[in-house]
Amino acid sequence: MARGGKKEAVVAARLGAARAEAGLSQRELGVRAGMDPSVASPRVNQYERGKHTPDSSTLGKLGQVLNVPIAYFYAEDEDLALVIVAFHRSSAAARRRLIATLPKI
Repeated sequence: MARGGKKEAVVAARLGAARAEAGLSQRELGVRAGMDPSVASPRVNQYERGKHTPDSSTLGKLGQVLNVPIAYFYAEDEDLALVIVAFHRSSAAARRRLIATLPKI
């Protein structure tokens, strides 16, 4: 999918931020996500520039490597993106506590 709107720009920005946080090169991320080493760096670069948007399967593989769920890539609000990642990385007990407090917020 070619660059065309806000969704693509959000996915590109989130992917770049998550990769940088993980301390991975574009090539290393792509290879760990199952891409051929000869195309891993250019493909991830195109995703991060918003030239192309990865399909949901590829985005899921990239997310697994980066330890972020697919929902993170689509969160337009920065605070929501942080909550999504924190929830994803939390233990089951911490998730239950958070869910229990939601009606009180």
